[in-house]
Amino acid sequence: MMSNMKNQSIKITDLRVVNIDGLPKHCILLKIYTNQGIIGLGEVRDASSATYALMLKSRIMGENPLNVAKIFNRIKQFGGHSRQGGGVSGIEIALWDIVGKYYGIPLYQLLGGKYRDKVRIYCDTDVDGKHTGHDMGKALKKRMEMGFTFLKMDLGMDLLLDVEGALNAPAGCIDELKKYNMKAITHQSGSIDKCLMYGKNYEIFTVPHYATGISITQKGLDYLENYVKEVREEIGFEIPLAIDHMGHISEGSVIALARRLEKYNIAWIEDVAPWMNTNIFKKISEHTTIPVCTGEDIYLAKNFEPLMKDRAISVVHPDVLTIGGAMEMKKLEGMCDRYGIAAAIHMAESPIAFMAAVHIAASMKNIMAIEFHSADHPEWFSLVKGLPDALIKDGYVQVPDAPGLGIEDINDNTVKKYLHKERCGFFEDTVEWNGEWANDREWS
Repeated sequence: MMSNMKNQSIKITDLRVVNIDGLPKHCILLKIYTNQGIIGLGEVRDASSATYALMLKSRIMGENPLNVAKIFNRIKQFGGHSRQGGGVSGIEIALWDIVGKYYGIPLYQLLGGKYRDKVRIYCDTDVDGKHTGHDMGKALKKRMEMGFTFLKMDLGMDLLLDVEGALNAPAGCIDELKKYNMKAITHQSGSIDKCLMYGKNYEIFTVPHYATGISITQKGLDYLENYVKEVREEIGFEIPLAIDHMGHISEGSVIALARRLEKYNIAWIEDVAPWMNTNIFKKISEHTTIPVCTGEDIYLAKNFEPLMKDRAISVVHPDVLTIGGAMEMKKLEGMCDRYGIAAAIHMAESPIAFMAAVHIAASMKNIMAIEFHSADHPEWFSLVKGLPDALIKDGYVQVPDAPGLGIEDINDNTVKKYLHKERCGFFEDTVEWNGEWANDREWS
């Protein structure tokens, strides 16, 4: 009886955030506080806004954090696709962290136990500036020397902007892309530059693939095929290699390029159209043997089903901080079983999101790998306290047995070192969000 009383007495008392940048991306770390001193760690998705979480504070204050499903169902209407899912997802993860710490058990156990003690990770790799396939291959080779057994790189339109005759596009379009779009992502920090995401740049950045009028010429296809050939000459053919960021090009160009690349053992091609255009994904999938992948921008498991039901994709690629958190990932597991679809997890955030993905992947039987973006940033691990020293070894991450996410707390010193220049507050009081209110009912 006393244990039950203690269970009922735990309440949420506060929610606070901190913005960091450059390790490698702009991330928003959050804490949910309770009246029993247990703090849950969560995170809003990369390149997002803390507002997506803070606006939910008044809707969870005073609630019992152990009632994860109840709270999630109260706030899920405020989530959305891509970064808009970050607030709901981040809070859900923080609640599970509290539950795990409260009962003294790891998150994977709360999700039904684990299928594996370690989870394979795949390493995303960039090469800044003008470069060749050999340059990219050498960069990927270094990842292999670090022990990684699954790789990913970008390949597509961006490599062709300075290659004369490689792209067919509306008059002036290429010049505008060079002027605006290519500045939107700064690879050195990995962060999207918000100052360049307004006005004309925003217009260019958000034109859907099918409406750009851009296609790759035979010269461009030759160039990209040779690029991949050079990559494979450096890394060999045995290691899986996935491809991302083909660019906002026509479905015909995607198909033509995919056919060229089939001989190079490509693990998947990713986000080749807006995810909601099931018909485009289906057409591309029907015309290539390379697996087609999408999902990092999809909110809630149910929204994956049209793509899966129509066999428009072969690999789902959810982000834990967009889909809605752990429970939605478990729903997706069942759908993968039903439709025979493989799964990998997109992850480009801090160790908080990473460890959430690790626990979830350990509890799912159909996960191939988790993305890792921070191989070049050794300080990344020190953003938090309590992780094992040999967390990543030989291309796998060890699943910790510590309670919750397996993280003790934020490492204040490292976090303060990487505070966002414009949003530099450090878990400051958010009392102004305590009284946020609206009639949230969606029906009458």
